Amino acid sequence: MEEPEKSVATHGVRCISKIKIFLLALTCAYISKGLSGAYMNSMLTQIERRFSLPTSIVGVISGSFEMGNLLLIIFVSYFGRKMHRPIIIGVGCAVMGLGCFLISLPHFLMGRYEYETTISPASNLSSNSFLCMENRIQNLKPTQDKTECVKEMKTLMWICVLVGNVIRGIGETPIMPLGISYIEDFAQSENSPLYIGILETGKVIGPLIGLLLGSLCSRIYVDSGSVNTDDLTITPTDTRWVGAWWIGFLICAGVNILTSIMFFFLPKTLPKEEREKNADESKNNKVEKYREKSKEEKSVISKDFLPFLKILLCNPVYMLFILLSVIQINEFVIAFTFLPKYMEQHFGKSTAEVVFLIGLHNLIPVCIGYLVGGFIMKKFKITVKKAAYLAFCLWLFQYFLFFCKFVMTCDNFAVAGISTSYEGVQQPLDVENMVLADCNRRCSCLTKTWDPVCGDNGLAYMSACLAGCEKSVGTGIKMVFHNCSCIHSSGNSSAVLGLCDKGPGILAPIYFGPLIDRTCVHWGTLKCGEPGACRMYDINSFRRIFLGIPAALRGLCILPALFILLLMRKLQLPGEIDSSETEAVEMRLTEKESEHVEVHRSPDLDNEEELKRML
Repeated sequence: MEEPEKSVATHGVRCISKIKIFLLALTCAYISKGLSGAYMNSMLTQIERRFSLPTSIVGVISGSFEMGNLLLIIFVSYFGRKMHRPIIIGVGCAVMGLGCFLISLPHFLMGRYEYETTISPASNLSSNSFLCMENRIQNLKPTQDKTECVKEMKTLMWICVLVGNVIRGIGETPIMPLGISYIEDFAQSENSPLYIGILETGKVIGPLIGLLLGSLCSRIYVDSGSVNTDDLTITPTDTRWVGAWWIGFLICAGVNILTSIMFFFLPKTLPKEEREKNADESKNNKVEKYREKSKEEKSVISKDFLPFLKILLCNPVYMLFILLSVIQINEFVIAFTFLPKYMEQHFGKSTAEVVFLIGLHNLIPVCIGYLVGGFIMKKFKITVKKAAYLAFCLWLFQYFLFFCKFVMTCDNFAVAGISTSYEGVQQPLDVENMVLADCNRRCSCLTKTWDPVCGDNGLAYMSACLAGCEKSVGTGIKMVFHNCSCIHSSGNSSAVLGLCDKGPGILAPIYFGPLIDRTCVHWGTLKCGEPGACRMYDINSFRRIFLGIPAALRGLCILPALFILLLMRKLQLPGEIDSSETEAVEMRLTEKESEHVEVHRSPDLDNEEELKRML
């Protein structure tokens, strides 16, 4: 009676230990890490506004993920292969969850968000100090106490976001290298491209969900639970709006931690996938051989690391591919990180709209491409050389299409005193801003405050006071200003809160952030008078930097890619050998190994063959 029970238990273990179960868990890990990564990028604009940061600091926060990743990637990729890879991946997912929670922590330690405004939420006719008034008794001025800046930034709480992103990068380190090596070790070689294609699809589905989550959270005000949103004088399209960025990070933390649980129940080794279904005995033998081999590998793990690293550094194809990857990742990170800001400023859309459009139009085609690419690789048995040539041709075609973006341009926001004169004539942005004019010089207005209003003449003004408005009706975002002396129109010279809608247009971040800062034409102001986050950019300069630098980086990729193709022509790669010839070679090697199993082998020969196998 005991034997059937043992067979049933063994059968249960085999069902759990299939490579496809690990593939499911790893796909969930890819989705969870993509979710948190895409959400982080979509919330950079909200973090910039919440902590009143320049784009240069935001670039450092964005690049901190790669900092954490680079700290351990080499050691985890090499040493982790000898250890219990599923458990290491599970720990990494849990660490990513911890990093996401740490990023959201400043929201609970800081006070309410106070955006730059002179308008009281419940202003009425008896409280109109923000309007145009002659002989004003007390001129409103920002405090000159520098300690207010420190209090406003809440003792640099943004550093907590940076540290959390570093921890998130550390946690993400083992997922891809150890997961891919686990599949390559135990999956059938013909199925590996399809499995990797499924993983890459999960890598795209995660960002898609993250961008949708970012779009949802951007529509919710950051302090919705503690303030009356009806009293707000800003909308999601306003550059002072901050969405509930912290909610998504809590969700990401929970998803990453739940994903980590699955890996702790997976075995260290799996039976190699076979073509025949009745090869149980050979599978068990191979598992035993793998276990014995892994024990031998651990004894030379530290001794082989430096020689193995030297072999990689002397491999020209590998080093050129690393150079190519670095350039391409720079271009991709720039585009993905600052695309929301670019579209907000260029097309006048809210963060929620921009993030949704990015996910809908960019990631779905990529997801389809990964699936189709994996299927084609498996169906037509494309070799490494053929795949390299195919990838180069597709990339070159996409590079030329990229230049079409340069014809997509819009005009700057028409703001009186900045991009347009008070008469409605467009003026260069490099000239000194003339925010005061004859129509508002008597009003004693603040000249640095950003409280934009849109006049019924289609021209925006930095504030109701600078528009010369003398009366207001209503509260919150429904407030309407009347008797505006600077608004020359056929109507009643009135204005509403916010910038005017734009007319139709034609359809790495650490060093990129300071370049974007140079295109700012109006900075927000802190309580102490110091500049905060940028409120308005020069669209043309922003466009040249945002599109020009990625175009230059893509151009730099041509030379390394060509050298890789030339070097690969001289190499004889495993994928180019016929399957029948490969089986014959493997059979001869097996026979030779069985004949010499009792022969003493020198340590140098073992070490040399081990390095070749690992490479």
